Amino acid sequence: MHFSIITPTHNRAAYLPEAVQSVRASVLAPLPDASYEHLILDNACADDTARILQEVAAADGPPIRSWQHPGPQPLAPGAARHLLIGHAPAESWLVPLDDDDLLLQRTLYHYGAQTQANPGKQWFVADFLRVDEERRYLPNEDYYAWRFNTPADMLRAIFKAEHFIQGNVCFSHALYREVGGYDQQLRMAEDLDLYVRFLLAGHLPVLCPHISHLHRFHRSNVSIGVDAARHGADLQVIYAKYAASLQALGVAEPG
Repeated sequence: MHFSIITPTHNRAAYLPEAVQSVRASVLAPLPDASYEHLILDNACADDTARILQEVAAADGPPIRSWQHPGPQPLAPGAARHLLIGHAPAESWLVPLDDDDLLLQRTLYHYGAQTQANPGKQWFVADFLRVDEERRYLPNEDYYAWRFNTPADMLRAIFKAEHFIQGNVCFSHALYREVGGYDQQLRMAEDLDLYVRFLLAGHLPVLCPHISHLHRFHRSNVSIGVDAARHGADLQVIYAKYAASLQALGVAEPG
């Protein structure tokens, strides 16, 4: 069992070292023959990221492999993740982690235990917690995943804007290839677009009973300004891409 943690980064030198440290603190025992690596893309960074990556790669610990996209403009989020996933082993389990978030120490173990308990399942989702810039817990801001009976039920909730999925997932490289990977052109909601295709392919996620990571709120979050109206607009874009398949399942267009 091998995990590839996927982290594109753009000008987050203030936060990236802690994200890397959180991955390196992972403890997978007693999973048999389990391993992990951290794949990081310097996505046209203009800060101290290159030096940081050199230092962390040279330090003792599980492997960190990094690449550099020189720019002048950073790749879109989906394109950046797709580049990294192309370097992950074909049999690996993929775990996206934003460059300003913190993976919990037993997250990979719990995902691994769930893959063993649910043979044949290709996609797993967990809850996560939100913290501020100083890693202080933000009460009443927890993310909690819902349990659905069918992929169509989950799609209906997504396009009613009742439920959403972010980076609190683990999925197989095989499933990623099956649905064609991230849309490399989307600038927002590329993760939700991917998960919609997982569901359209008939893959309902397993809801895991653990916390996956700490999602940090700060002044330069990519999602700043994404209010209900913006989320609704993103849903319209995604729905239009798959309208025929969604309508066949009885999933109504977002209002």
